[in-house]
Amino acid sequence: MAISGQGFRHHAAVGLRIVAIAAVYYAAARIGLMQQLVRGQITPLWPPTGIALVSLLLWGMRIWPGIAIGAFLVNVTLGPSILPVAAIAAGNTLAPVCAYLLLRRAGFRIEIDRLRDALALVFLGALGGMLVSATVGTGVLVLSGAVPADDFWPDWSVWWTGDAMGVLVIAPLLLVIRTWRWPRGVPVHRWAEAVALLAGTAAVATVATRSTLALLFLVFPFLIWAAFRFQLAGAAPCVLIVSVIAIDAAANGSGPFSGHDLLAKMVIVQALNGTVALTALLLAATITERDHTRREIEQVCRGLREALTRLTPVEKGEEWPPTRSPKERDRDV
Repeated sequence: MAISGQGFRHHAAVGLRIVAIAAVYYAAARIGLMQQLVRGQITPLWPPTGIALVSLLLWGMRIWPGIAIGAFLVNVTLGPSILPVAAIAAGNTLAPVCAYLLLRRAGFRIEIDRLRDALALVFLGALGGMLVSATVGTGVLVLSGAVPADDFWPDWSVWWTGDAMGVLVIAPLLLVIRTWRWPRGVPVHRWAEAVALLAGTAAVATVATRSTLALLFLVFPFLIWAAFRFQLAGAAPCVLIVSVIAIDAAANGSGPFSGHDLLAKMVIVQALNGTVALTALLLAATITERDHTRREIEQVCRGLREALTRLTPVEKGEEWPPTRSPKERDRDV
């Protein structure tokens, strides 16, 4: 059966999108592997999971082959052999697919403008959905003999941390970039505030993760500042900055991560980054929802005022609403 011109263009667009997603997945994976901690392929920040989830949220299940191709191309260069590589790639594909299905079932909106959206992204998309890839990937490595069985839980913790952080850190940032437009008429002091926010977040996160003192809590005022003043557009970059700096410190064993084994490091960095993302996203979503509700109320009030003005003729010079005499007010009482 012949394919119409419109149908051909549609299939060609889907095919090009799949190829593009595979290429971006592969490039992001090579960047993530710069911080590998286990066997050259398990890293505490795996950006491809965020890219894969956002791709599914934007274009649906039809683009899953792009995720599978990208995951296979990355893992085939790492080994251990073709069958385990195929199984790991399947796990890397199933995890964002499961996260996408859970988010869709929860009514997730990609604007993340409601409290429920932020909660769903954290607990369903990141912490829940990424259990699949961590369990499948680590299990395959143990069964194939690539890692000892005694290292299952430490390696699993790194894998789960990396995939979950990819969703928590990368997905909100990509969703912000998708709708971001260069603002016009923004005062200079507003730009200065944004620069100060990003620079201050980076500086404080660096000090907190390099100091032997317990100073990790110092990053939270900057996250609150970002959420209140810039909503998700400010919160997402700050979460990325804090997470990258914390993961680098954990990989190097500096500051609060020194003297701990691999599992303990991953518990600390996952707790920090999860709390950072949860705080920033929840605050940003709550404030966005509040502002949206206020605008809706103001719009309803304007519409009501205009309707009353049309229904009630007002003579020139007469006030509206008309004032009543004390006798009339007493009578109403």
